[in-house]
Amino acid sequence: MATKAELITRDVDKIAAQSGNVYESLYIISKRARQLSNKTKEELNTKLAEFASTVDNLEEVFENREQIEISRFYERQPKATTLATEEFVENELSWRHTAEEEK
Repeated sequence: MATKAELITRDVDKIAAQSGNVYESLYIISKRARQLSNKTKEELNTKLAEFASTVDNLEEVFENREQIEISRFYERQPKATTLATEEFVENELSWRHTAEEEK
């Protein structure tokens, strides 16, 4: 089952305008993507932990359809980087410079 990959061209100037520097903007986006990715991973691990079994039964592994459906659901979700970029472009993220606050 192949999925259609979508590529969206982004205006670098628009991304850079938010923070004043394209590299800083990308750093903010990457930090948010990491947060989203970790949250999703925790949710998936929690749901899959319900299916953990101490007995290694090969037949059980192949027949656990619920576990497969849960995994497929998470595979179909948008990638964390895409969500983080959307949040940043839509001005839904807030950030601060901790180094400047310490001075």
